[in-house]
Amino acid sequence: MDKGRTHRKTRTGTVVSAKMEKTVVVAVETLRRHPQYQRVMRQRRAFHVHDPAGACALGDVVRIVETRPLSKTKRWRVAEVLKKGQVAEIQPGELALPPEARPAVATPGEASQ
Repeated sequence: MDKGRTHRKTRTGTVVSAKMEKTVVVAVETLRRHPQYQRVMRQRRAFHVHDPAGACALGDVVRIVETRPLSKTKRWRVAEVLKKGQVAEIQPGELALPPEARPAVATPGEASQ
């Protein structure tokens, strides 16, 4: 074994949140077989990842590498962006429906007849 040379863990995942400064949340999905029922289950784990350049956006597929602790929750950094995401960020006000398409909602003061 080579002394002084350590291999860092790497994972590939999808950016699920990019709302913080220099930090993104990456979801890494793995498949594992249930020990008793032998059914393949999908496991998802979220990692807080250091992104100093702010290059990652929501929906990007990234490779992350384990690193020294950077904060209380950050132990990973972005190695590279493998694929840019095609997720549209829509604000709640942009989904305004016309008045005739909105469901009728009774106000608390109204009596049902």
